[in-house]
Amino acid sequence: MAVSVPSRGRRLTAPVDLVLASRLAIIAALVGLAAIAWWATDLRMAGMDAGPGTDPGALGFYVTTWVVMMAAMMFPSIAPMVLMYVGLQRGRRAKGLAAPVGATACFVAGYLLIWAVVGLAGYTVLELGRELDGGFFAWDHAGKWTAAGVLAVAAIYEFTPAKQACLKRCRGPLGFLVSEWRDGRLGALRMGVVHGGWCVGCCWALMAALFALGAMSLFWMIVVALLIAVEKLLPWRAAATAGVAAVLAALAIGVAAAPADVPGLTVPSGKSMMDMKGMDKPAMDKGKPAMDKPAMDMSK
Repeated sequence: MAVSVPSRGRRLTAPVDLVLASRLAIIAALVGLAAIAWWATDLRMAGMDAGPGTDPGALGFYVTTWVVMMAAMMFPSIAPMVLMYVGLQRGRRAKGLAAPVGATACFVAGYLLIWAVVGLAGYTVLELGRELDGGFFAWDHAGKWTAAGVLAVAAIYEFTPAKQACLKRCRGPLGFLVSEWRDGRLGALRMGVVHGGWCVGCCWALMAALFALGAMSLFWMIVVALLIAVEKLLPWRAAATAGVAAVLAALAIGVAAAPADVPGLTVPSGKSMMDMKGMDKPAMDKGKPAMDKPAMDMSK
């Protein structure tokens, strides 16, 4: 009986081919999920961009939109970390060690969880501002200067030791995973949370810049996502950091000096947060136009 024996070259390359196919599949999955998240974000935020100080909507609407936003903005940038994690899991299986199914999903879920907490913190700050504003943050008063100041702080933060330490952890997947490794799905969830914490330390100022430019603007979401990808993925870390800082500084100057000339920036009408707080939440949250209120009964 004839037996077909694979060639020596085939035996050597087959595992490499499988690893490559696995890596490509993971990248495709992350990019595909990010694309779906961009599409969903575009649908949810349509018509909501009112520039700096945009009403974020009701809490439930905001949280779900924020998490989808984070998936859209961050999944491409965390691809190297996820790929390294999957590779280490594959190596553990080859050695007969525990590597449970679904651990990668738990890792990503932990990452999104910490960003969801950050989103809630941002929502709290916005809502407190809307309650305590008293007209101070109206665009034609302190609003413009506040937005420019946030952008300037974000530019300066790029050169701080804290930023560099967090960015180093985000750009070194192997070092992070080896130092923070925990077994099992719960361990993967914890690792995702820890990595998300380092990512927050790296990117919080860029997210603040997004709020300063318009948190419900798809255009500024794309710009900030590109800045994050540049400093996390490009091999020239110093040049990437300097480039991101230069963009933020230029935006700060533009918002302070000539906001109407900043491409993509929606200049607010000048109403303060306090003036806007009595308005309905976005139409997408209630299924009807925001100003469609019943007439007040004056007979009472």
